[in-house]
Amino acid sequence: CPPRLRSPLSLAEVESDILRRVRALLRELDGHHPSCQSDRGMLRWTLHKKTDQNPRTSSVLVRILVKELERAERGDLRHYIIPLLHTLMYTLIQAPCIPDELWARIYDFCKRLLTLPKPFCTIGLDYASRLQVERAAPGTLYQRMVISEQSLPSAPFPYQERIFIFADPELLPEAICKALATDTEAAQASQSPRGCMSCVVTHALQAALGDTCDTHGLRARLQALPPGDVEHWFQQVVAAVEGAGSEGGSERGQHTARLERIYQRLLGSLPAGSAPQEGLQGTPLPNPNISFHLWTEDEQLWKELVLFLRPLSQSCEPECLAQELEPMEVQDILGGCGCCGQSRFSVLSTDSGIERDLPAPEEPCAPCAAAAERARLRRKGGIKKKPSPLDGVAFLQAGSAVPAGKPPGKPPGSAGVPPEPAAPLRRLHTARVVLLGDDRILGRLARAFHSLRKREARRVFLTPRLDLQFYHVPVAPGQEQPSAAPDPAGPEELCEVAGYLGRADPWYESNINTLCHMIPKLATMPPSPSRALVTDLFLTDVIAYYARMGTQPVRFQVHSVKVGTFNPGSLLAELSTTKRKSTLDGAGMDLTVTYRKVVLSARQKELALSLRSTGLLMKAIPAQGAADLGCLSVTITEIIRINNLAGRSFSAVANRFKTQNIKIRSPEQRPFTVRLDKDSRRTYRDVIGLEVSPCLEPSYCLQKTRTTKSSPLDTEDVGLVKFLPKSLLLPINTFAGVIP
Repeated sequence: CPPRLRSPLSLAEVESDILRRVRALLRELDGHHPSCQSDRGMLRWTLHKKTDQNPRTSSVLVRILVKELERAERGDLRHYIIPLLHTLMYTLIQAPCIPDELWARIYDFCKRLLTLPKPFCTIGLDYASRLQVERAAPGTLYQRMVISEQSLPSAPFPYQERIFIFADPELLPEAICKALATDTEAAQASQSPRGCMSCVVTHALQAALGDTCDTHGLRARLQALPPGDVEHWFQQVVAAVEGAGSEGGSERGQHTARLERIYQRLLGSLPAGSAPQEGLQGTPLPNPNISFHLWTEDEQLWKELVLFLRPLSQSCEPECLAQELEPMEVQDILGGCGCCGQSRFSVLSTDSGIERDLPAPEEPCAPCAAAAERARLRRKGGIKKKPSPLDGVAFLQAGSAVPAGKPPGKPPGSAGVPPEPAAPLRRLHTARVVLLGDDRILGRLARAFHSLRKREARRVFLTPRLDLQFYHVPVAPGQEQPSAAPDPAGPEELCEVAGYLGRADPWYESNINTLCHMIPKLATMPPSPSRALVTDLFLTDVIAYYARMGTQPVRFQVHSVKVGTFNPGSLLAELSTTKRKSTLDGAGMDLTVTYRKVVLSARQKELALSLRSTGLLMKAIPAQGAADLGCLSVTITEIIRINNLAGRSFSAVANRFKTQNIKIRSPEQRPFTVRLDKDSRRTYRDVIGLEVSPCLEPSYCLQKTRTTKSSPLDTEDVGLVKFLPKSLLLPINTFAGVIP
């Protein structure tokens, strides 16, 4: 019997339902939250799930989103533009087929964004270039995303991505860690490389052939083929799509004809156009490659990134790491000797130190012996080369978008034979590190990031090969940890960074900040089919959406803290005098504060204060607005002595100011307690001095040291130092960055 056609009334109902959902999403951006609190943060997710279940509504959703974008442009509602554009682009990547008229309107809108300030022009340029590629070869964006996220073998597009979720087990309840580990493992177990290759083939053929593609028959055919044949057709489709995208000016009809020939060979003699009229069928994106890690070691982040680049279980043997890293770094990764991973133990040396008294060496393991033999033969007759001053710039060049300069020297070669130029390294790997928790795990990230940059400044390994992106998903702690001292600014807020990101980017507030209290509730739900359905679909999908679409970084200034401890001898000598004076001056202790005050004219003014205080709080995150990330907000609870007729009294006054550098010391050598990053594990007692300043970029410090050795009299930045970033900034990605 002929297929049953949809009535116009049914289509109108579908369009009305989608329009209602889009308008509800926009009202949430205005601060009008849905009446049902359980819907907060789920409006975008339910909208995309609706199109996944009924792919024929994709063009309806695209048309509505384009109309809303044009309406926001006319009404100067700029806070609508980026959320609508992200929603539109995510729909286009998965849509089976979109009319040409809509493609033209979307592309023209993205071009008009180039006249607006950042981040609108940045996102508009990015999406306009993607749309050009997609129009030249339909299905390219979907294909590239799946290939990179699943690390599928592809010579034309050899990029790989992975999402690393890091959680501190000491900061999150055990139930949350177990639930997230279970959900990520279940998401990975539900798919295979063969299934992902089939998705790429199906989507590419349907995007090119449209309604003439027999999607049901194509899926059945791919399911019946052995894995080797599926990979063969996958490589054929990838080569055709990437070839059309690289040609650029080729006719789209040639690309369609090329894929039609692949389609006919795959299905046999069935010609295109003889497919049953069952309508378009979408191919949702598979879950990306996600790994969950409990952050238990300080160097764990660096180790996971190295193993992502050089996985020991695949083509790279342990000797590969020994050739590119220092021996101690290889031992840290393998947990043992530099090439076999045998355990190391610290032992007390009992030999005399004379070579002839040493015992006979033990036979090394096979990998160690082979690596040692190759190293001995390779280094025979060699000399240790001193690092060139230009090598320090390689860290900056590899991490920037500008092309690198000329190499510092020419390798030795035969006379009259020009040496072959070394191929530049390409960033084929992207690591998307998602930090799960509150502000305390971000403090740990800042320390790990500084350690990583310090390693790279000494010896570049990760930076030219790896694109490192950071993301933050806030999770409210189960129980507040007790404070070591009363907070002068009121109760402590453990998710201030996420709150700042939400103020800077409303789409982050709507999609990610709402997870702060939702994740603990989902993790503690009793086991049931409904819980598995919600967590597997919702949490994994939201984290994947954030990692895929959150490409605009917000850069936070990292600060360094120097702590000075007291001398116990001097403290005992002045103990009786200090006690007597503290009773006369009231609570607290005397402090000397020296800082550079930041004024409206952006000038800095040196100030020094001597005061009595009961507490001091420094924050690098502004309490309101979305600016001043380079300043410290300092609040000192100052004790003021008041003399009146009734006698002497004391009052506490909050003294607030902004600065970039501050020094605090106790002139009486009385110790006080310092807690960093709101983390009770980073509590320092018996402190008499404290200095806080912006943390410098390790590559800048290294090059500055080299310049100082060659020109001791030059105090200003000269030479290559002028072109290096001075401050260490920690980038955390959101959907829009900071919207002015």
